[in-house]
Amino acid sequence: MSGAGRRAVVIGAGVAGLATAALLAREGYDVEVVEQQLHVGGRAATWQHEGFTFDLGPSWYLMPEVFDHFFRLCGTSAEDELDLVRLDPAYRVLFEPREGEGGAPAVDVRTGRAHEAFEALEPGSSARLDAYLRSSREAYDLALRHFLYTTFASPRGLVGRDVVRRAPRLARLLGTSLERFVAARFADDRARQVLGYPAVFLGTSPDRAPSLYHLMSHADLEAGVLYPRGGFGAVVDALVRTATAAGVRVRTGTRVTGVATVPERGRRGVRARVVGVDLADGERLAADVVVGAGDLHDLETRILPPELATYPERWWDSRDPGFGTVLVHLGVRGRLPALAHHTLAFTRDWHANFDAIFGAGRRVPDPASFYVCTPSRTDPGVAPDDHETLFLLVPVPADPTIGAGGIAGSGDAAVEAVADAAIATLADWAQVPDLASRVVVRRTVGPADFARDLSSWSGSALGPAHTLRQSAFFRGRNASRRVAGLLYAGGSTVPGIGLPMCLISAELVVKRLRGDTSTGPLPVPARLREVAA
Repeated sequence: MSGAGRRAVVIGAGVAGLATAALLAREGYDVEVVEQQLHVGGRAATWQHEGFTFDLGPSWYLMPEVFDHFFRLCGTSAEDELDLVRLDPAYRVLFEPREGEGGAPAVDVRTGRAHEAFEALEPGSSARLDAYLRSSREAYDLALRHFLYTTFASPRGLVGRDVVRRAPRLARLLGTSLERFVAARFADDRARQVLGYPAVFLGTSPDRAPSLYHLMSHADLEAGVLYPRGGFGAVVDALVRTATAAGVRVRTGTRVTGVATVPERGRRGVRARVVGVDLADGERLAADVVVGAGDLHDLETRILPPELATYPERWWDSRDPGFGTVLVHLGVRGRLPALAHHTLAFTRDWHANFDAIFGAGRRVPDPASFYVCTPSRTDPGVAPDDHETLFLLVPVPADPTIGAGGIAGSGDAAVEAVADAAIATLADWAQVPDLASRVVVRRTVGPADFARDLSSWSGSALGPAHTLRQSAFFRGRNASRRVAGLLYAGGSTVPGIGLPMCLISAELVVKRLRGDTSTGPLPVPARLREVAA
């Protein structure tokens, strides 16, 4: 359906909202984005303080072909919009030291040379790693062709010859956990951790993620990890440029209190159609299409009345929100050569760590595995001279009662305790005993901040976990069953969480409006191919 003469309102100015707005404007819609915070970016926002630049969320640039395809749909390219740097090593891994070890054993994982790291961990594993990566590449390609760029509005994409031929293997991959899949191929616990950790990018743990997601190893071990110079705020800036160049208007500090509808009977249970959105100040923005690009739980349980909800509260009661997180942003005096741009810090008791987060008695793990991003190792512009910018991410239960963060240790006690423990562990493992005394800027973020600022369900850090029953066609669909003209984008819906998935979700909104049930990316119009070239 052409958008000419039609008006669209997008709720949320995160990556998914901005990307959706840009594509809708190019479909001919008159588009306005409304954002409850005073800044754009959502989880991918940026904080600058005393010469330091901190990404507040996403920090891994994976699946570059997804970014480039999106920008080409907008008549430009990732190469033109971003200054991308390939990281070498892709990341470093620190393993909890054993008794008597000085500092944490470390391995560097290099794109295209992962065998070096795996041979160091498990001698003789190269042939098995080759087979694992071939399987990962095949799963990755299959997902791109059939599962990531589809709305699942039609079953035809799931019964194509390519999928049917691989159906037995797909069934095994879906029915086996990532943890079991890896364990059947590698004996060393540390090698298993490296291959199992991508589950965390999916909001879950290796024993809860289907082994189909071993496709993520192709993204980091073979395709490589990039970094947009200036940080991920540069990605958000590029999205704002492409959206506003197409005529999109962005309004911040604007909270939506309701989706305005009129009664309408249609097939498959449609009860109403959208006519606009209501704002907290009493204004109503007229719209023919409304896209919820924020948290789907918030939209379905707060903004919509119960009788119009596709996913009412009882539906969420049996779902997994994924993990929460304590984020720690540190400006540190002096250099930290023990850290790479990306550093993963793994405790030995892997299962206890995840059981604490996802088990019945959910609690903050102690000790905790965590992730450290040190972008100043690559990009000196994000820190003052002779300083480092650090971002620590410590997975915790998705539970707002853990508390909120603050500046200079002013957050809630439980959040600051998690930060203190992570800083102390990093100081020990990286052999920087004076790390805490070298911190000149400190800011923490807790699950309560995610719940308040992003309206995130249960204070979840990323969105609903990619367990089997929350993946692919089992995940929340991207169109309301009850309200015509109401669609969804972002990490809560298909295809899932992460920046590339949010960009794809924007394309899926366009596909819904066009009635396009294909399974591949939208074709780039010839006129835009010429502009991008």
